[in-house]
Amino acid sequence: MPRTRRPFDQLTALDKTVHEPARLAILTALSACRSAQFRYLLAVTGLTPGNLSMHLTKLEQKSLIEIEKGFAGKYPSTAVHLTDAGRDAITRHWQQLGELEAAAKYLKASQA
Repeated sequence: MPRTRRPFDQLTALDKTVHEPARLAILTALSACRSAQFRYLLAVTGLTPGNLSMHLTKLEQKSLIEIEKGFAGKYPSTAVHLTDAGRDAITRHWQQLGELEAAAKYLKASQA
């Protein structure tokens, strides 16, 4: 019979790159669309431009997102989209959080 993982074990197994709150917000926002502009991500996450840029760089280094820089007319434009690995990572993360929640509820119910 396989050993059921304790909720704490499940928590420590979460991908820290994805689980960090700002990056989780970015990845969640991107999972709802094909791509998003830098300014949109600023508005959705509430991060400062420098903070958002830093988190996007970390996500890009892990190959979870791709960043495309260009121009819209005379204005610089930065578009961001999830890679297949990024889409898999955010889907897996939310699934793991759901499993963690279920395990915690089970643990609470079994101790009642």
